[in-house]
Amino acid sequence: MTVMIGIDPHKRSHTAVALDEHDVVLDELRIDADARQIERLLAWADRWPQRIWAIENANGLGWLLSRQLLEADEQVRDVPAALSAQVRKLSGSGHKTDAHDARSTAVAGRHARRLRTVVPDGTPQVLGLILERRWRIVSTRQRALVAIHEQLVKLVPGGVPRHLSADKTAAALRKIRPTNPVGAMRRLTVVELLAELRSLDRKRKTIDAELGQALADYGTCLMDIDGIGPVAAATIISIVGDVRRFPDADHFASFTGTAPVAASSGEVVRYRLNLGGQREMNKVLHIAARVQSNLPNSAGRIYIHRKLAEDKTRAEATRSLKRHLSNAVYRALQADLAAHEASGEDSQAA
Repeated sequence: MTVMIGIDPHKRSHTAVALDEHDVVLDELRIDADARQIERLLAWADRWPQRIWAIENANGLGWLLSRQLLEADEQVRDVPAALSAQVRKLSGSGHKTDAHDARSTAVAGRHARRLRTVVPDGTPQVLGLILERRWRIVSTRQRALVAIHEQLVKLVPGGVPRHLSADKTAAALRKIRPTNPVGAMRRLTVVELLAELRSLDRKRKTIDAELGQALADYGTCLMDIDGIGPVAAATIISIVGDVRRFPDADHFASFTGTAPVAASSGEVVRYRLNLGGQREMNKVLHIAARVQSNLPNSAGRIYIHRKLAEDKTRAEATRSLKRHLSNAVYRALQADLAAHEASGEDSQAA
């Protein structure tokens, strides 16, 4: 009998519930989140030699616990919080409690298809962390540019162009000669913001170099696809992780939100726009589709024009191109996997 142990992790405590093959509760345990958490969990679960762990949000609050279980050679599944909540609601478990959440996580861990099996961290996780650092720098840089615009519009008649850079800001500053204390203070504010902007530009350049090196070390053919650059490729790899969890391109397209949803009724066969899927993946594919549609003589541009000639709207043509790009990304990820396996590397730890 394989026992499924569901865990509802929190910052200060974790609740575990063990279920038998009929989803009957065998036992439950609540422990403090501390240095001895994994020791107590394993001692409690030792009575069930055949066991699988299901952790809600293993990349969130359950990150450390799931990695400790991996180090102990345990099998761990990642259950999305939304799926656990849906199971709890459908099972009629009553009020929301940690025990109910843990049981729902265990039920989802046993019966849900295509759950992600937690694997040792590798390049996908490294790329994800680099992207997080890059996003913080880019967002901080954007706020600095907005603040510069707010000051320069009050110092320069007609303001300055929307697409500012550090050099353009410096050029504008050289022409500003304040005649009053308020103007002088505004100019000083822009000087300080300019120094911050140059620092952020240097940090972004360093981050981009780290990202490019990490992708080169990993080895991927994603950037052979027009419209997929280093940031997009890193985003795809960090989100998808192990492509083997998608049995075919159709399942992958459903994940990316590029597969239309069946909405037929009776004899009427129709499909509607898929508003689900992983939003960051959908955004990456949308940008790639826009890039391809603007590249002269590109396959994407030719495809768009062919769809327009079939009386499709541009939005419909773009959605169709995104679906083809999803297939192309899936094939590239499969090719990466084959290359890593041929070289004897684990695609997740490459």
